[in-house]
Amino acid sequence: MTKMKWEFKGAMIALTLACAGTMPASALLAAEAVFVLPSSEAGAANHDPIRGTLMTLADALIYDRLVVQGADQGYYPHLASSWETSPDGMSWTFHLKEGVKFHDGEPFNAKTIEWWIPKFAGTENEYLVGGIDKVEVVDDLTVRFIMKHPDANLLYNLSSAFMGVPSPKAFDEHQLRRDGCVASYKLESFTTGVESVLVRNEDYTWGSAASENKGPAKIDRLTLREIADSSTSFLELKTGGVDAVLDVPSDILPQYATLENATVQSMPGFGTFYMPINTTVEPFTDLKVRKATALAVNQQEILDKLFGGRGLAAHNFLIASLPESKVDPKFDISYDPEQAKALLEEAGWKAGPDGSRSKDGKPLTVTLWTQSDTEFKRLSEVIQAQLKAVGINAEITVFDTSSIRAEYKKGTQQLAVRSYGWNNADILDWFFSGERLGYPNVSMWKDPKAEELRVKALTASKTPEERVANFITYHEYVLSQVPFAPIYEPVQTVVFNKERLSVPAKINGPQFSAQTVLDIDVKE
Repeated sequence: MTKMKWEFKGAMIALTLACAGTMPASALLAAEAVFVLPSSEAGAANHDPIRGTLMTLADALIYDRLVVQGADQGYYPHLASSWETSPDGMSWTFHLKEGVKFHDGEPFNAKTIEWWIPKFAGTENEYLVGGIDKVEVVDDLTVRFIMKHPDANLLYNLSSAFMGVPSPKAFDEHQLRRDGCVASYKLESFTTGVESVLVRNEDYTWGSAASENKGPAKIDRLTLREIADSSTSFLELKTGGVDAVLDVPSDILPQYATLENATVQSMPGFGTFYMPINTTVEPFTDLKVRKATALAVNQQEILDKLFGGRGLAAHNFLIASLPESKVDPKFDISYDPEQAKALLEEAGWKAGPDGSRSKDGKPLTVTLWTQSDTEFKRLSEVIQAQLKAVGINAEITVFDTSSIRAEYKKGTQQLAVRSYGWNNADILDWFFSGERLGYPNVSMWKDPKAEELRVKALTASKTPEERVANFITYHEYVLSQVPFAPIYEPVQTVVFNKERLSVPAKINGPQFSAQTVLDIDVKE
């Protein structure tokens, strides 16, 4: 990847974008659509591409990035027309598209990037640009990153939804929502935990090479709704209240298959379900107890009975398509109830006549946190039964999807059922870094050796191959200390109302994203 050079030739761009409040309320739009966002995108507090900790499809539609990633895992030009890197990986040069302007009239150019990269300092997203030492303006449309160290992951980071480029003036004047956009859609309204309403940018003609349509978008007005309950989403699509449901939970797919108006499309996995174990609270300060808890999870039973065999049983933290998931099999975590029981006995947790365990007169009772989505609640109930089978009594606590992250930050949880969506090994850094305790490091895990291996993987990899090897070593150590239990790797599934939408047969991205939306048409 570090030696890739992409070239892009196209028409001059005249960008006159608007965000919120620029379209008259009386305007009638011909082609409207309503999508339900994945539950993993629920609860975003804002659409701030620099300081935000949760990005949604809306962000990818209102903020363009320098590059985008396709289904082939390759990288395509967007706001950058081409790029190259030096042989030693210590500098990257990006050539920017001409004529681009933000809604506030400010130009998009090299000075924008010079301002943008330093803005990540001190934010939770700083790691995305952590390898960049300084930004040099070569000319108005050429910018160079001088690196602190080689970063074989830079293009992936720049393609992230967290790397949308906002207007410097709008950002600094706290007018981001009104004036800060630069993409195929404008933000009309946003209600936290409810919906984002977007209207298309009529002047947009520079869709990336990952889209057949270069713009404007064919959908005039797009509402992105947050619906926590998967059964409610199903009923909404069945009755015509929504036109698409993104990232449909596997357990409800059979119901969608019964609908005559629905088309189901699947994509490769983009994340896993897992059970973080809080390593700072009893009884999970004991490695034996953590390991026993993880070994009590029957991944295959969950895959077969709860998800109908769709997807994969997860035995480590990364999706199976990543080379960094190919750890030595001895580190994989797989169901073994007899070893789980033996480890609990060794740790002093003795089984009583009914199978429940106690130590020094204290019962082995723990909390199991989950979120309000139907899929999470059902999965938590299955895991509760599996833990009980080895003598662990887990009491389920359900939190609203939009508020559970704030609860994690208090650090009082013991066990939890969670999922993530990410197709890169640096997700290990996100969820197990000692610098992010509470959330996203729900496991509250801070280990000196892990920190050393993490930093090496992130900053000492000169080539993609070296990066894979370093991340495998880091991944194996994480697995050996069992700060989580792997559960399940779902496929990504989206369902469309085929009577309303025309959708490409191939979704060109590692997940459903902005480039896909450009290629969707609304049927009259």
